[in-house]
Amino acid sequence: MDLKHSRSVKLNDGHYMPRLGFGTYAPPAVPKSKAFECTKVAIEAGFRHIDAALFYGNEEEVGAAIREKIADGTVKREDIFYTTKLWCTYLQPELVREALEISLKKLQLDYVDLFIIHNPVPMKSGHELLPKDANGKIILDTVDLRDTWEALEKCKDAGLTKSIGVSNFNRKQLEMILNKPGLKYKPTCNQVECHVYLNQSKLLEYCKSKDIVLVAYSALGSHRDPNWVEQNSPQLLDDPVLHAIAKKRNRTPGQVALRYLLQRGVVVLAKSFSEKRIKENMQIFEFELTADDMKEIDGLNKNFRYSNSFSAVNHPNYPFSEEY
Repeated sequence: MDLKHSRSVKLNDGHYMPRLGFGTYAPPAVPKSKAFECTKVAIEAGFRHIDAALFYGNEEEVGAAIREKIADGTVKREDIFYTTKLWCTYLQPELVREALEISLKKLQLDYVDLFIIHNPVPMKSGHELLPKDANGKIILDTVDLRDTWEALEKCKDAGLTKSIGVSNFNRKQLEMILNKPGLKYKPTCNQVECHVYLNQSKLLEYCKSKDIVLVAYSALGSHRDPNWVEQNSPQLLDDPVLHAIAKKRNRTPGQVALRYLLQRGVVVLAKSFSEKRIKENMQIFEFELTADDMKEIDGLNKNFRYSNSFSAVNHPNYPFSEEY
């Protein structure tokens, strides 16, 4: 097996997804130009899986970085695995293709490799990404996610995306898609918050049983954006267990946290805007944790979420009320 495929996982539709991805979300305070610079650094460091979204507001910059690295011969388009996401204001089936075309236009690419439903909770349709009422509350909507899924299947058939999947879905929501009459394509993946404090063992097992890849976001904890994250949340990278194992293995706590997920068969998204850390994250293929290390890190799980989507807590599609 060549290096490319040894560091990739085969999806249920036959395409390959690199097991380590570069996350591009940044809080609003971070200048958009940072996404351009750091995506280039990530590609130069060896990242081939770029995870982005219309909602992040930086697809022009990320797309420009990818195109520049293709133009200078660092990579070919087919070397890059690019993910974008269908935002919550586009979940009505008639808006799905339009949303993907908006991303493609920003990226100036002909296709994406993966197009996923960003979150199962629909918001009021339209181009306003966070529609709010007079009291500043997010305006939610209703949609049958099976209809949304059919619209994603059509995007795949049209060649606008190679693969399709979901994000933030619980087991019941995955089952609803899998049991849909006339299902043409299964979701290839479910991208969820997953890290040593929320190891998602039950959801991971369920996804493996259905040949769905679990992809981890916030794999190192969270960027602590006050809009989404409680400010007194624990600092994952300060965990003494991670520090002790890192010291023993001559690695960083971040590398240990990422390697733990990788060894469980999870695809890991590592987000950093520091050149040093981007390069460090790429080194997680260079070492292995022992069975004892893994067991010790298993013990850190406390089912703690950094990202809760509190505004949608009473919506019937809210995914986090279920155990998994």
